[in-house]
Amino acid sequence: MRTAECTRLEVERMKVAIITSSDSGYAGAREDLSGKVIEDIVREYGYEVSEKILLPDERERLSEAMRRIADEGSAQLILTTGGTGFSPRDCMPEATMDVVERIVPGIPEAMRAYSMQLTKRAMLSRAAAGIRRSTLIINLPGSPKAVRECLEYIIPELSHGLEILTGQASDCARSYKK
Repeated sequence: MRTAECTRLEVERMKVAIITSSDSGYAGAREDLSGKVIEDIVREYGYEVSEKILLPDERERLSEAMRRIADEGSAQLILTTGGTGFSPRDCMPEATMDVVERIVPGIPEAMRAYSMQLTKRAMLSRAAAGIRRSTLIINLPGSPKAVRECLEYIIPELSHGLEILTGQASDCARSYKK
């Protein structure tokens, strides 16, 4: 019989920062519907939204926002939306890779694999994920529908990784009993 044992330390409410990359949204020509979807889902799962940022598709500004949030420790999770496609201005994965210290390829791989069951266009996603200090950064797609599909797929598993990353859980090796 296999059991998973994990001793939880005192768990505090995890904070999430949401960063939307959109030239048209930043210019006020388009409402940030994807950021709102993220906010609704994370609140439903018990996370606290520490800040929401809407920026243009500018690599330096996006990476600076992620760097600041992670370095200040103001959020344990940064969820981004937009800028993961093929448009010449799409630069979210590059901005993310500019700031992460360790990559987490399994998360975007899982989102793409799941999304491929819904649309073959999921193979076109350039989303990335990684860790800076004690903050996990995950790129989500730009469309509200795709954001909902991807985030609802991965969010149940994120709490465990975040608890390990932030030291809120320990002794998480699996034990096997016959």
